[in-house]
Amino acid sequence: MITVGITGGIGSGKTTIAKYFSSEFDIPVYYADTEAKALMNTEALRKPIKELLGEAAYVEEKLDRKYVASKVFNDRDLLEQLNQIVHPAVGEHFKKWISQQDAPYILKEAAILFENGTASALDYIILITAPKKLRIQRVLERDGSTVEDIENRMNKQWDDVKKIPLADFIIENIELDNSKLQAKNIHRQILRDRVNT
Repeated sequence: MITVGITGGIGSGKTTIAKYFSSEFDIPVYYADTEAKALMNTEALRKPIKELLGEAAYVEEKLDRKYVASKVFNDRDLLEQLNQIVHPAVGEHFKKWISQQDAPYILKEAAILFENGTASALDYIILITAPKKLRIQRVLERDGSTVEDIENRMNKQWDDVKKIPLADFIIENIELDNSKLQAKNIHRQILRDRVNT
């Protein structure tokens, strides 16, 4: 099974492109950030997260994401400790998920594939890029964050300049029809490589 990461900064449109691969080419997509949130609500992770961040991390056994974000946002050590609880669990869940798939390849969609070191375990990486101004505009329209909030979140992720040399494929996602065309070419290339290996 070929494993392909799809990543990009906030507002780049990586989820939109991942959904296109899924609907157009029937490629299974593992949404790592969504699965991480779900796993944080399981009994196995609830206990260590409460021990790390306190009982207030959960309200009626559901993760209080605002509280957790407020605790780890400006505390790198605390964030690192939280990641050490969550990332291995996501890794195990991902392995199990792969074993249940039947497709020429799968996609793993995650915001911080390079930052958290999981990119190296994948066969290919597709990086989704877009100009900063456009990304901010998209996030403003999507979830009503402030520009300051968005820029703070952007500053926590690697800049595209750092990620581009590490990616196997790049989709510049400014205009969706053009991005779909780029995705089609990448899909063909991965299938070709699969046949040739």
